[in-house]
Amino acid sequence: MREWHVEHMQKILTKFVVGLKKDASAWEAKQHKKYLNFNNVCRQVHYDMKHGVTDDQVLETIAKIKSHQSFALTRKDAECMARLDQIEDYFFTAPQKTKQYHQSLF
Repeated sequence: MREWHVEHMQKILTKFVVGLKKDASAWEAKQHKKYLNFNNVCRQVHYDMKHGVTDDQVLETIAKIKSHQSFALTRKDAECMARLDQIEDYFFTAPQKTKQYHQSLF
């Protein structure tokens, strides 16, 4: 079950950072707007962390997006990098008070 949460965290972070495709359908756009905003992504990652995902695995996923060749186009997009920095700041430099708020939502 822990492996599922690791994969889920990776998928969620990747979808959030990459963003919506230009040729996305109306349904995809609606789902993206509804579920892939910053607060929902943080909430889902915290949920996965409660079920075995470590801080190192989250950091590893962020590092992979920043360095892996398959994300070369993503790194060129300023909006994508801003979203990635926002996630990284929240999980690794944000005050504990904010993190505790999101964890208490469960």
